Order: sequence, then structure tokens, then C-alpha cells
Amino acid sequence: MGVPAFFRWLSRKYPSIIVNCIEEKAKECNGVKVPIDTSKPNPNEVEFDNLYLDMNGIIHPCTHPEDKPAPKNEDEMMVAIFEYIDRIFNIVRPRRLLYMAIDGVAPRAKMNQQRSRRFRASKEGMEAAEEKQKIRQEILAKGGFLPPEEVKERFDSNCITPGTEFMDNLAKCLRYYIAERLNSDPGWKNLTVILSDASAPGEGEHKIMDYIRRQRAQPNHDPNTHHCLCGADADLIMLGLATHEPNFTIIREEFKPNKPKPCALCNQMGHEVKDCQGLPREKQGKHDQFADAMPVSEQEFIFIRLCVLREYLERELTMASLPFTFDFERSVDDWVFMCFFVGNDFLPHLPSLEIREGAIDRLVNIYKNVVHKTGGYLTESGFVNLQRVQMIMLAVGEVEDSIFKKRKDDDDNFKRRQKEKRKRLKRDQPSFIPGGQFSPQALGNRSSPQAICNPRQAAFEMRMHNSTTSASPNTSLTPDGSPSLGGGIKRKPEDSDSEPEPEDNIRLWETGWKQRYYKNKFDVDASDEKFRRKVVQSYVEGLCWVLRYYYQGCASWNWYYPFHYAPFASDFEGIADMPSDFEKGSKPFKPLEQLMGVFPAASGNFLPPTWRKLMTDPESSIIDFYPEDFAIDLNGKKYAWQGVALLPFVDERRLRAALEEVYPDLTPEESRRNSLGGDVLFVGKHHPLCDFIVEQYKSKNAEAVDIPPELCHGIQGKLTLNDNAVLPDQVVESPVPMLRDLTQNSAVSISFKDPQFAEDFVFKATVLPGAKKPAPVLKPGDWEKTNNDGRPWRPQLGFNRDRKPVHLDQSAFRTLGHTMPRDRAMPGMYPNAVPLGAYGSPYARPLMGSQQQIPKLLSNLRPQESWRGPTPLFQQTPQRTAGAAPLLAWNRMLQSPNQFQPAQYQGLGPMAYPQRPEDRMDRGRQVGDQGPTQASPSP
Repeated sequence: MGVPAFFRWLSRKYPSIIVNCIEEKAKECNGVKVPIDTSKPNPNEVEFDNLYLDMNGIIHPCTHPEDKPAPKNEDEMMVAIFEYIDRIFNIVRPRRLLYMAIDGVAPRAKMNQQRSRRFRASKEGMEAAEEKQKIRQEILAKGGFLPPEEVKERFDSNCITPGTEFMDNLAKCLRYYIAERLNSDPGWKNLTVILSDASAPGEGEHKIMDYIRRQRAQPNHDPNTHHCLCGADADLIMLGLATHEPNFTIIREEFKPNKPKPCALCNQMGHEVKDCQGLPREKQGKHDQFADAMPVSEQEFIFIRLCVLREYLERELTMASLPFTFDFERSVDDWVFMCFFVGNDFLPHLPSLEIREGAIDRLVNIYKNVVHKTGGYLTESGFVNLQRVQMIMLAVGEVEDSIFKKRKDDDDNFKRRQKEKRKRLKRDQPSFIPGGQFSPQALGNRSSPQAICNPRQAAFEMRMHNSTTSASPNTSLTPDGSPSLGGGIKRKPEDSDSEPEPEDNIRLWETGWKQRYYKNKFDVDASDEKFRRKVVQSYVEGLCWVLRYYYQGCASWNWYYPFHYAPFASDFEGIADMPSDFEKGSKPFKPLEQLMGVFPAASGNFLPPTWRKLMTDPESSIIDFYPEDFAIDLNGKKYAWQGVALLPFVDERRLRAALEEVYPDLTPEESRRNSLGGDVLFVGKHHPLCDFIVEQYKSKNAEAVDIPPELCHGIQGKLTLNDNAVLPDQVVESPVPMLRDLTQNSAVSISFKDPQFAEDFVFKATVLPGAKKPAPVLKPGDWEKTNNDGRPWRPQLGFNRDRKPVHLDQSAFRTLGHTMPRDRAMPGMYPNAVPLGAYGSPYARPLMGSQQQIPKLLSNLRPQESWRGPTPLFQQTPQRTAGAAPLLAWNRMLQSPNQFQPAQYQGLGPMAYPQRPEDRMDRGRQVGDQGPTQASPSP
């Protein structure tokens, strides 16, 4: 969702919601990769029931990655998507359901944002190619070196849109992938898999939410189902809270800023295209064997625990002395609603509310102050009480002027600090840094220094450089280093401390900001009360539509906000009587119609020829929908990607009228891609539902049948036969040439449809009866006040509250002693020290009376010289004395000659760690001397 910096703000304010994922890595044996058994318990010490994949968050990084070389063709892209899904599945390991949702045709309100993104991506791609070519020619003209330009077709990411051949092929590949995993992976054995491809209308994450809502309304739903949703969009957090499910977790990639990227011209790291100088590439490795190796760090994943976020919000939103009963679930819905004001995919954010300035905290504080007067909550199950919202917005409007002034002061202070920082760095920078063999080396660099060669020449060059720089800084130098007579050098503009600032004609910090805003942004006078009320009414309709979309589903496929900018909070007067109903029975666009609404003319190659012509023909009736160039209003921001693309809105009536003339030109294949589809359900042969589905195909029952919930973990819906079904004992052909066909298939697929409800049905936004509240994770507020036996608070680091803290055992100390070079250790350091609690250690716990020392497990695996201590008991001669303590069970086993053998003791399965060669030689020598049956006395 379009909420920049929302997740950063959330993770800093509520840090305990983040848990790093523990991922089991695949192992190799004799060069063969051993697959991971995902049927084993989850290494994260939590078991998930359902895993939902927002597939567009997987497709984009796999098709055009930013931190590694891009796939060469479409087949490699599909394999990369398969591997990404495998990795997520290995981390989460769902036990009941895997739901894959690809973005289908979106509501009209979302299409405007999609149109802006795709037009902007096309424009930026063309500008980057022109700039790259220009710099390339300049470098070659100066004699620089650049590798030959690769002639390859640029991947247009706009093809990741419903209706294209790429998305149709992706759906085929995913059907093959699901069937292959159901046949071969033990972790998929009893799993139900639902695929909602791009032919099913709706955004991927909202198709997932619609499925959860409808299953929650069924009597057989398990209220303690543990959900896990994979996706990087910020709105997934709000969607997860909106379900009111007690166990909801989000998995996403951990964001790491400033990842190194190679230059697009010379393919070298360390600089961008604009700074490229065309220098020859340095040799990578002794024999240049790492020339094509790009530094790639594997992306890590994190969990976002919404149950912990609910704990934080309960502390923050709990209010005392309310004139009505406090309901935490209703206050969570109000918090979600207030987050919409700082930005979403369907409405521009209010000018006075910036998330980086603490807008959500400000809204929450105003909400807690005003809610006593409202008489109730702002929302209920996705429906807005406009009279109460008006009180909140007018309270924000009272502080708008001070917000704008403070924003200006903060901006000026930041610029002043940056200017002082640049001056300080420039002043402290040394005038000369030697290079080559005399260049400074980082401390701790273990690489051996370069051998000094020709020091006289290097010293001469250093003296010459110092002599030239000792001249006046304003004196120009000739190429041979002598001062010129032409006077000083004029300082270049880029050397100036000041940076060019975009022109701001609004000046929100000055008096008259509202008049200037409406005149510049809407081209109307601020005194035009009728127009301002129209803008406010459209925005209020948008707030009601967005909240309904999150809690009840799409209220209207045709509604959209018809302006590029938002009104001010102080303009929300008299909104209580504004209508907030939407037309019923609206239908989504068809896939090719949506492509015509969101694609620029540069991406017309994904459309049929006659449809493409409507984008480029000057005589086309809709040619004005596809401008070749358009303005981007920075709107007070610094970067172009933060600005507003001023594109004309698509008139649906004109678009449909123009398409009526070209519809007859569609081929049967294009007509199929232009139709709306549905979801497909897959199960393997071990699933209880498999036989039921096979019987439906054998009986050729064309009518929809209900899923028996007892056969499918309580999942309910309608099943209908699928024309392109995956059936048992039928070959499943691979759409990817590098992957084999499935000749012994046992999986089966069938069309699936969610339970249906009346159009006016309201899904209740409450916690279901029988749901168990998760154990608290945060530190109780009264922990210090209560006694707690003097125990300090121990924070929970993962999902398991009883996880034991990590500590170093004896083997870790031995490893530390082996790896640390002993010659570098100072006296008193611990390469030769005894681990805590070991034999002979001064810190070992003293024994009681005549109690004998019990040997540690694996003590015979350490070398004899690793530390000094008594000989282990199993190598001593058993002795009995009259005053000896009674034998423990362990001691009795040691003294039994037929039950303990040193050779057996060395091979204790997973705990038999590898030994050094000299240790194994010593050990074999000891075992050979001791004999096969019993331990001999130590020498």
C-alpha cells in the first residue's frame, strides 16, 4: 500500500513485534543437494495452520531483482518463483492450507494508482536509457574503456498485469508446480492448496482477506487457526488487524537499505552511472576467476506478530472514565481507520499529516481527547460514523497552521545542520592521501601489505603533488603543474554548499496558504465553496469506500477519487449529512479492458494489434488517454518518485465505446485471456478429500457440490468440475522445458468457490467465540510493583516462551581454543583455559563428601592435551573401598565390563562431532591398546 515509511515507523515504535526467521538450510552430500523435510517440526518453535502468499510480492523480485543478475529468459523466471515459494514454505511449514493469490483485475479506485505507476515506470525507463547512452558516448569520446553493449531485450515489468500472455503462462506453471510438490514433497502430504490466478478479479491480498472473512462466518471454522501471510505491503498489517483473528503473523523480507548495485555501463561496483569514468576493471582474484561473480547476500526474512501489536495497541488505546463501555476490538478498528489518513492506494494523504512527522501519534492523541465527546467509536464493522469523524478532523484542522510552520522550521534546521556537516568534513579532510603501495590500510586488515617497489619514484610524485597543492587555492595550474597567469578558477555550481531546491509556490507556512493551495492544485479560487465541498465529499466517500473494502469487500467496482490532491482537515465541516452509499451490482473490468486503462502506449505490445492502434493513432477517439509526456508535481517533496503524476483520468464510457469497434478482432486465445475465471483447489492422494473429488469426476456431476468440512480441516465452499483439471494417473506436462513432465501423477484439482452471502450481509469485526487469547509477550506494567520473587524480567525472543537461553558448552570452548591462534594470545587469555565447570577448573562446583565426579558426555572426544585435568573415570581402574559412597547408576554402568565400551561411546549419533586427524590417531591408538571389552587403567 502507498504508505511510505509506515513499516519503519511501526517497527521502531513497537519493536517486539519483529522476530527473525529461523531457516533450515539444505545440505549437500557428495555434490547432491538433499531436500529439506518440511514435514518435521517447525524450527521456529511454532506451528502454522494456513499460509497465504500475496504472489505479486514474489513475482516482481524474481523477474527483475535489484541485488543480483536478472534471469535470462522467462523459464528462469518461473524457476526462480518456484524456489522462492519453496523457501517461504520451508520457513513457515503450514499444516492445513496453502493459498496462492495473484492480483486480478482491480477496482477502478486502484486502477488510477496502477496507471500512474506504469506510466511513470515507462517514462523513467526511457529517460534512463537515453541518459545511459549519452554518458556512454561521452566516456568513449574521452578514451575510456567500457565493455561492449549487450544486445538484449529489456524486460518490461508492466507485463505483470492481468490479461497478458506472461500472466497466463505463470498460471500454467504454478499449476504444474503445485502438482509436482503434492506428488513429491512430504510436507505437502495432507495440505489443501488453493490457487487464485490473475483471471480471478480482485487484488491478491484482498482475495485472501475475502476468503478468511467468509470462512470465519462458517459454523465449522476453527477460531484458533494460526494464519501466516507473506507479503511486503504495509496494508497487510492493517488487513491482518481487521480480521480480529488472535493468531495472525506476517512474514516478509527484511529490508536492508543501501544495497550495492553494479554500474549499468561498466558493471563495476562502487559508483552509479552518472559517476562512471570508464576505468578498466580490476582483476578479481589471482586468475580473475571472480570476474563475473556479483556480491550477493541471501535475503533474510522476519515475522511480524500481530498478536504482540495488539498488546501494544491495547496499552496505548485503553481509556478510563469513558461515558460508554470500552471495547478494545472497536478501538483497533478506529486505529486502522485513522491510518488511512496518512496514505493508502486509493486516496492521497492529507497535506497536514505526514507519517515521518508523527501523524499517527498525533491522530491517536486527538482521538483519545475527543472520544469522550463523540459518545462512541468512529467505526463499526467497516461502516463509518461521519458525525464523529467530523469532530476528529476539525480538531486536526485547528492545529494545521502550527503543523505547517513546524514543518518549515524542521526543514530549515535540517538543511543548516547538513551544510555545517559538509563544511566540517571539507575542513577536516586531509589535503593529500597517498595512493598505491603507500595508501592507508584499515586497522585489523589481515592481508599482508604490498611489497615496496621503486620508493624513490613514489616519493618524487608525492613531493610534486605537495608542491602543486601548496599554491593558492584560487590559482589555476597548467598541465605541467606550474601556476598559470590567467587568474583564479571560478568555482563550479556543483561545488556549492547549497543544493537546488524545487520551487514551492504554495508556501504552507505563510499566511494565505489555503488560497494558494486551491489556486495552484485545483485551479479554482478558495472562495469557491461549492467546489471545495465537492472535493471534500469525494474524499469522504473514499474514506467510507476504503474502510468497507477492508472489512466487507469491494463496495463498488466503479467508484474512484476524481482528483489528484486531497483537501485540508479544516475543510471537513458539515460532513455528517453527506451520503456514503454506493451503487450495487457493479461489475469489474475485463482483463484486456483494464490493460487499456492502465498501460502507456510504450507497453502496447502486450495488447492485440487493433487495440494497440487506439493508443498511437492520432485519429483515435481516446488518444488523449495516452500522453507521451506528462508533468510530475513534486508537491513539496524532494524526489520525483514522491511526486504526483498529472495524468488524465480515463473516462469509462468513452473507453468502452472505443473498444466496441475492436472487440470482433480478438482471436479465440485472446478472448479466453479476456474472460474472468475463478479459484482452483488441489489435493494429493493422501488427503481425505481426494477420493471425494475423484468420485465427482467419475460421476461427471456438472452441478456444484458442497465440500464436506470434516474432510478438509473445516474449509467450506462449492466445488465444480474443471475443464483443464489435473487428474490422477494422467501426465502433467511441464510448461518449463528444463523441468520434467509428471508421468506418475496422483494429485487432483477442481474449481473452488467461496461460500456466498447476500449482498447486504455484514461480516462482524469481532473475536469469534472460543478463541483463546495468546499468552502475553510484553513486560507487565506492574512487574516491579509485584514481588515476583525478585526475578528480573526475561523478554521473549521468539515464539516459544520457554526457549532456553543460548550458552557456550564445553565443545564451544574447545572450538574457540582450536581456532584462536595460541601465539597471539596474551598471558591470562583463554586458549589454554579450562571451560567453566570442567574437571580441574577453579570455578567447578565442589563435590559433597566422598561423591565421585560424574564424567561429562563426550569428554573422551577432546584431545589429551586440550586442558589439564584428572583422567576420566571410564579410563581408571574400578576400585571399591569400605568407605566409598553408594554407586550411582552412571558409576554402576562404568564398572560393568560388558555394558560400556569406549568405541561405542565415541559414536553417539548426532553428537559425534568430527575430530582433528591427530586426535583420531591418538584415539585409535588408545582404543587398540585397551581391548574390545573393558577399559584399562590409564598410563
